[in-house]
Amino acid sequence: MKAQSPSRPKRPVDLFFQDHDPEWLWLESRENPQVRRFLEAANQEADAWFTPLTPLIERLYDQQLKRRELAVTSLSTTLPHHVYWHRTEAEAEYPVWYRHPIGQPEQRQTLLDLPTLARETGFAELGDLAISPDEQWLAWTLDTRGDEYYDLYMRRLPSGEPIKLAEGIGPELIWAEDNRHLLYSHYDGTQRPASIWAMDTQQADAPFCLFEENDTEFWVGLGKTRSRQWLMIETASKDTSETHLLPADLSSRSLNCVRPRETGIEYHLDHMPGVFLVLHNTTLPQGQLDLAPESAPAQWHAWLPAREDVTLDGVDAFEWGIVLTERYHADAQVRLRIIEGTPSAAASTATFAVTHDALLPLEESPSSLMLEDIPHFDSRTLRIREESFTTPPRYIACDLDTGSRTLLKQQPVYGDLQPSDLVARRLWATAPDGVKVPVSVVMTKTAAASGVPLPTLLYGYGAYGETLDPWFSIPRLGLLERGVAFAVAHVRGGGDCGEPWYRAGKLEHKHNTFTDFIAARDALVNEGISDGQRVVAHGGSAGGLLVGASINLAPEAFCAAVLDVPFVDVLRTMQNPDLPLTTAEYTEWGNPERPDVFERIKAYSPLDNLRDQPWPALFIQGSWHDSRVAYWEPAKLYARITQAGTARGPVLMRTEMDAGHSGASGRFEAWRDAARQDAFILWALQCADR
Repeated sequence: MKAQSPSRPKRPVDLFFQDHDPEWLWLESRENPQVRRFLEAANQEADAWFTPLTPLIERLYDQQLKRRELAVTSLSTTLPHHVYWHRTEAEAEYPVWYRHPIGQPEQRQTLLDLPTLARETGFAELGDLAISPDEQWLAWTLDTRGDEYYDLYMRRLPSGEPIKLAEGIGPELIWAEDNRHLLYSHYDGTQRPASIWAMDTQQADAPFCLFEENDTEFWVGLGKTRSRQWLMIETASKDTSETHLLPADLSSRSLNCVRPRETGIEYHLDHMPGVFLVLHNTTLPQGQLDLAPESAPAQWHAWLPAREDVTLDGVDAFEWGIVLTERYHADAQVRLRIIEGTPSAAASTATFAVTHDALLPLEESPSSLMLEDIPHFDSRTLRIREESFTTPPRYIACDLDTGSRTLLKQQPVYGDLQPSDLVARRLWATAPDGVKVPVSVVMTKTAAASGVPLPTLLYGYGAYGETLDPWFSIPRLGLLERGVAFAVAHVRGGGDCGEPWYRAGKLEHKHNTFTDFIAARDALVNEGISDGQRVVAHGGSAGGLLVGASINLAPEAFCAAVLDVPFVDVLRTMQNPDLPLTTAEYTEWGNPERPDVFERIKAYSPLDNLRDQPWPALFIQGSWHDSRVAYWEPAKLYARITQAGTARGPVLMRTEMDAGHSGASGRFEAWRDAARQDAFILWALQCADR
């Protein structure tokens, strides 16, 4: 008798497919118990596939731990009465916040013990932590599910018991300067931060609404000037903003609208004695800086004009002057500009007498450079964070009076592979329309010197004007030491080359984002850096849209792709205004109620452009509690590509059932997840045996 061949085990898509629903829309029914069963079956399928890679996953994870400083103490911040810091113990998942009276380090007080809170809930994501101006009260917001709904707590320092004040609110908190009132944001039914409320923490009075935004495309946020004179309520869409001012001590509840919203105009304020600094884009999208009298904040007077080749990303005011964050388009590099001087204002004018104007020096380029939080308005010492693809984060104190730079802290790296063993470079890809697209790549010096095209991981994002400035990564070292190159495509839609770069990759220009990514891949191959048969694409959230659309356009350009919580059902999501984010993102993607916008989104939305074609191997990850990209988007992508059966490799999906958009909240769990993902990448690049 002839032996029968063993039958292939049924896949989750075979077990759960419904003939009447080829698009798998039934997965959107969260309350349907079959949905969880499907996701859990897919998890089991993925776990089985990863079983042979378990030794590699464990090696990658162990190497991460050995390279890291596991017991980590933050830099301290000194306020008028206490010194504040947080520390994560070597075996802890989360940090603990502490303080001690100035000059008395032996009198340490525990402010917030996040490890203990996490043991009680299983998931803990701190939204915000706020100390009252007199340092007598601590308030914080905490998400215990991963769905980005936060509960508000407060306790009297140093030893008061926590009191729950509110549930299901937004993350932001600010104390008024009266030491009594706590301001926070409230969501509407679509999880849009829609209103700002205040609570008198010393009275049993009900909270009261300070501001409510009825336009569903606008989100509200909170701020306080470093001068501690003004509270700011900003309401903004993706391209329009409006700011309302309140006295910081809340002596008046009457809001002062600086300038009513005007479509396409964004402005942001900071404060110096007598004047407001107004960063706005009324002339050019790159932004200009004006002055306004404190008594008449709507009267803007031109000061620093907009420039074609530089975007003003931010302004920070101090008693002595300002720090400007500027992004230079030509080299996709951010710089910090120090302007010292004296402002003056009358009822109808405002001026600034400049005594010093200079850029802070760059230690290397390309790099990331940012001003750390400095609470003191009169501080003459700036705390700067520097980082690059080859330099771990370091914190520098810059003394404006002496010009000296003092290293405060640098992340150590342990093990054989050191930052000095790495090399980074920048190349420029040519997009189909002729635009030059920056591409960053880092590899070991040994790999670079080999002259052999390398297996490559290509990462991208490309939305909301977000930048991918260089960053150092401990997990990445596990790839680099195995001969992999890591590259970043700074595609249009991001802000890497300033505001015009962002606008050239959104709305009707969105297609540029995807063709830029493919052009970056091709440039790496043509330059001899990357092996064209061994390039993996990686993106998360809107970066998952980037990767999903790119592999639809050029499936054979990549041997595999990793999509984390990918936004791949763009058209259907943007047609549902009841979902979180949808209405607020019309200015990013467009409103598909308009026929032309409908067709435009449909032309690139990954789930609307699936065809029977040779997709690369895929590792797709989602989260059950994700309120930004619903779990069903990655699930439908997994189901439909698996069912098509034309992928060149495995199609795997894992759904975190106890997490949200950012994945696991504990650091060890997050590191283990990263090890699993890197094992898949190494397998796809044929480096798994190294």
